[in-house]
Amino acid sequence: MNRRRLRFLSLPLIVVVMAACTSAATAVPTAAPTAPTAASSVAAVVPSPTANPCSAATLKTLTAGKLMIGTDNPAYPPYFQPPATGNAPKPWELGDPTNGQGFESAVAYAVAAKLGYAKTDVGWTVVPFDNSYKTGTKPFDLYLAQVSYTADRAAAVDMSDGYYFVNQAIVALAANPISKAKTLTDLAAYKFGSQQGTTAYDTIQNTIKPTNPGKVYNTNDDAIAALKAKQIDGLVVDLPTAFYITGAQLDKSVIVGQFPAATGPDAEHFSIVMAKGSALTTCVNSTLAALKADGTLDSITKEWLSDKASAPVFGQ
Repeated sequence: MNRRRLRFLSLPLIVVVMAACTSAATAVPTAAPTAPTAASSVAAVVPSPTANPCSAATLKTLTAGKLMIGTDNPAYPPYFQPPATGNAPKPWELGDPTNGQGFESAVAYAVAAKLGYAKTDVGWTVVPFDNSYKTGTKPFDLYLAQVSYTADRAAAVDMSDGYYFVNQAIVALAANPISKAKTLTDLAAYKFGSQQGTTAYDTIQNTIKPTNPGKVYNTNDDAIAALKAKQIDGLVVDLPTAFYITGAQLDKSVIVGQFPAATGPDAEHFSIVMAKGSALTTCVNSTLAALKADGTLDSITKEWLSDKASAPVFGQ
């Protein structure tokens, strides 16, 4: 009897003890605050972006943030297009380089835009053709006026990769017997002229090799006047210029024919002219490559330059 009562009296005590043990076992100690790590206490270092060496903000031009482009005057179509009013703003004659119309004006503004220059940041200046590739200080950053690459010119100035590959042609009065010439042999007895300092004169001397020495003139206008006055039988110019002369400048004139275009490293091409050692040369070449790759240069060429199919090629 006493033994049973003692057993029952002990049960509440056991329960209390077990509850206390359970509470002690499940208690979770409060975590001590942790000190910030060295890495999280230092601001993350973000590298500065590398400046684009071929942007308007970094290119070294005559005037910071501006691009000065030179060309010859008169500014002949189809390279520079006359404005809708028909009158180019002074000092320009015939075409207006500043309107973005015409092959070389369009190429110039495409290059400028690719380099980051707005149209309003592009200026134009008159520079005679011969002066563009002479040794010395230049009043332009870039020069476009159908300047064909030659090693002699490249010794005095920087010349870009080609932006147009060209061949030469002969313009004559339709009534002149030369208009019927088909081969180089047919051409030998005639008199030829060209603008001085151009590769057209080289074509006369080295390709046609006429009996009479070729004549040179200060401008194409002077050469056209000589052709009209019958002082020469044929005028040698690049093919797009030949299309313009026969289509707009000289009545009753024809393109007698064109010379086969050279291929490979000897292919005649127009280059953008820059001062010798110009900081722009590499960027201009990379820009021209980009304009070729994205189809821009091809599109400009098709829009502004005549198709070559209508001018026969001289045989030997």
